[in-house]
Amino acid sequence: MTNCNPMPTPLPQTLEKLDVTPFSEPTYLRSLAGKLQYLTITRPDLQFTVNFICQRMHAPTNSEFTLLKRILRYVKGTLNLGMPIRKHNNPTLSAFCYSDYAGCKDTRRSTSGFCILLGSTLVSWSAKRQKTLSNSSTESEYRALSVVARELTWISSLLRDIGIPQYQPTRVFCDNLSAVYLSANPALHNWTKHFDKDFHYIRERVGLGLIETHHIPALLQLADIFTKPLPRPSFFDLRGKLGVSPPPVTSPPTFEGECRR
Repeated sequence: MTNCNPMPTPLPQTLEKLDVTPFSEPTYLRSLAGKLQYLTITRPDLQFTVNFICQRMHAPTNSEFTLLKRILRYVKGTLNLGMPIRKHNNPTLSAFCYSDYAGCKDTRRSTSGFCILLGSTLVSWSAKRQKTLSNSSTESEYRALSVVARELTWISSLLRDIGIPQYQPTRVFCDNLSAVYLSANPALHNWTKHFDKDFHYIRERVGLGLIETHHIPALLQLADIFTKPLPRPSFFDLRGKLGVSPPPVTSPPTFEGECRR
């Protein structure tokens, strides 16, 4: 793949009508997918894509190998991209979470995605298929809120230990208005009784004043890139907003004796 033609996005927008013929060398495919997992540590734009491939490692097909080669072609064209770390005078945490309701065509389970920023620097992100089915988009989004709340609890504790305490409630942005209302409502409605008790963690953190949930329009939802394949314009836009960019252009050094005006 050294001289392959690059691709603009890591996955096609449509993933239907795939070739289900078993791949002849599954160990080789798993090895390549495992290597790409290391790349997601500094490339959040690959998080959903690699997670999508790794979910199918138990019985890979020719389609999975084709998609894996497309990822390599995308990496080939974006070798200069990375995650810059910016300095902030007042670093505060914020988070975006999203869930693609029943997005998995095989299991009908939802995929949760979140990203956490310290100032404008991305510090944590995730794309993961939920373990159980959700009966509504509200339930799916509510589960995603609880997942990001747990991650925020750990990051806040870590920041406090290194001398960067968070004095204000952490703002979490979600584009599902019902899930936002549910997280701040102390009453347990009849239509939420089937929610597992673990997923009410977000409500407890909101009640303690440690987290504030806010509604955000779907077009401004940064975590959308972690839940499904996106068209090229949306993918480029969210990738840039997450901070994935080329290294800054530096001016050439000046030397003593250089002619100056």
